[in-house]
Amino acid sequence: MRVGVFGSAHQIEKQNQIKRLFETLEAFDSEVYVDGHFYSFLVDVLDYKPAVAGILNRDDESKLDVALSVGGDGTFLRTAARVSKEGVPILGINTGRLGFLADVNNMDIEQTLEEVFKNYYRIEERTLLRLYTEHHVFHGYNYALNEIAVLKRDTSSMITIHTCLNDEYLTSYQADGLVIATPTGSTAYSMSVNGPIMLPQCTGIVLSPVAPHSLNVHPLVIPDDYVITLTVESRSKNFLISLDGRSEVFTAGTQLSIRKADFTTKVIKRYNHTFYQTLREKLMWGADARERK
Repeated sequence: MRVGVFGSAHQIEKQNQIKRLFETLEAFDSEVYVDGHFYSFLVDVLDYKPAVAGILNRDDESKLDVALSVGGDGTFLRTAARVSKEGVPILGINTGRLGFLADVNNMDIEQTLEEVFKNYYRIEERTLLRLYTEHHVFHGYNYALNEIAVLKRDTSSMITIHTCLNDEYLTSYQADGLVIATPTGSTAYSMSVNGPIMLPQCTGIVLSPVAPHSLNVHPLVIPDDYVITLTVESRSKNFLISLDGRSEVFTAGTQLSIRKADFTTKVIKRYNHTFYQTLREKLMWGADARERK
């Protein structure tokens, strides 16, 4: 099996966990490729040189059977941006904090990898969003697994986001911004602005305003085959657009079109791990704060 390893360069304290991962991969006699930036971190910062078959640079992802994301959800999103178009399934190994996407913990590394090498796992296909623009083109990867966010910039003044669904006017959000999230992203930025949590299997898109001026404006769930068109007014004459944290400044008046991508991100999940379990573990659902342990 050809395995690609992508990781964060901000986890010096996790070096024992990272070494265990590579030792386990070597024990399974896998063909291991490592992202170039992560490999530099391993060698230069951790003084660790794992046995690898090669270094991954851009456009090398097609040679992989499986991608391992070692870090938090941010690392997972960056890995997805590298391999999703190639259809490479991703396993998220959590060395970060919360971890909805990177949900394999330190204690389960060996067992999980054994299951992967035995092909004992399921794949969840996650929806992505694609951004289209007429004039100002978003540089680089214009897809988002979690969310596309339109946000104010430079001043404390709100922006106005004129919003149409399938060419029919919906409303003009006066707010600090608007988050357009996939079901995967419903537990990310959208959740922090009181958007609803959606199961990954749902076919919908969430529109969640950020600090709206009107108290009667609420998050809205729409079918995922709708086309969302946005035009932004701003006193500062510009605004920020962010795709899974990758941000650029756009000129006010630029028309944005957002729709579901024509491919998905394939996420590896263990058979004994469900989204409901993740909600209980990560969000402490059902936990009684009064209980003392």
